[in-house]
Amino acid sequence: MRFVDEAKIKVKAGDGGPGIVAWRREKFVPMGGPSGGDGGRGGDIIFVAQEGMNSLLDLKQQAWLIAEDGSKGQTKNKTGRNGRDRVIHVPVGTEIVDQNEHGVTRQFDLIEHEQRLVICRGGDGGFGNAHFKSQRCNAPTKATKGFKGEERDLVLTLKLMADVGLLGFPNAGKSTLLTRLSNARPKVADYPFTTIKPMVGVCPLDYQRTMVVADIPGLIEGASSGQGLGFRFLQHLERVRVLCHLVDGNHEESLIKRFATINKELCLYSEKLAQLPQVVVINKIDITSTEQEENITRFLAHLSTLKIDALKISAATGAGLDDLKEALYRVIARNTPTASASPEEPRAFDPTINLY
Repeated sequence: MRFVDEAKIKVKAGDGGPGIVAWRREKFVPMGGPSGGDGGRGGDIIFVAQEGMNSLLDLKQQAWLIAEDGSKGQTKNKTGRNGRDRVIHVPVGTEIVDQNEHGVTRQFDLIEHEQRLVICRGGDGGFGNAHFKSQRCNAPTKATKGFKGEERDLVLTLKLMADVGLLGFPNAGKSTLLTRLSNARPKVADYPFTTIKPMVGVCPLDYQRTMVVADIPGLIEGASSGQGLGFRFLQHLERVRVLCHLVDGNHEESLIKRFATINKELCLYSEKLAQLPQVVVINKIDITSTEQEENITRFLAHLSTLKIDALKISAATGAGLDDLKEALYRVIARNTPTASASPEEPRAFDPTINLY
């Protein structure tokens, strides 16, 4: 399935059904009076976050999403049937942005399984003539139309939910590492930009501990301004807890320079992203030459001055991967919010959010 991480759609809730003018005319019921019922309520537009989905492709192919209108009122004071809600399933990690005609932007995140968001309310039904009966008017002939449902233009952006984000230049070995750590099978080849869409895999440590690892396409200098595959893939790192910064130890260029370039792009894209904890990993140690070993030594000395530890691994042979898993999990554990909040403290978000 083609990966789509952004979609622009229009949504419209259902209109309310109209009320009707009707009279009760039955044998042995003198002066039956008005009996026109109210119209039914229009359906809502509801977004629901769903685990197992990883693309917005279905929404990309639909220009309009409309909920059902309410039915008109019935005789004998019967209210019309309410319109069915339009439930739209999106991947966990979807961000919804709504900008109205006044320039007011509302942003909402669906970051939990089965989290619901009512984005558009259906219109209320109109009143039938029975609603207007009073002591002064026993036979009203008035009925009203239903109200229009809300309508919005939305921008949906998918940001992957993961514990670890693999970061680095093209051909640093991120896809190979993801293959080694999880059951994901990204494309692996000996040329740059083999990964053209983010990939996610689950990495088991033991029977009780797991972590979710995301691999994004390689970054180059200028990525924050759209160079290479652009900044659109940097957004997938915004929700990870730790960055695994992969450095190609077999590269001839200065590793210090390459390390600084990637971090510069993170700062230019998002200060929050640049402040995420990083685990620095030197890959491809199984094929490094003597000259490249000296390059690695200078890089390690530079990291020590910055008080940054680094691990040496070979994603191809599996060397050092056990130590890497434990190091990543320790950082994840330190950056996972505890569930010891007191009952008086508000929740981070309400699983059922009603906007307006």
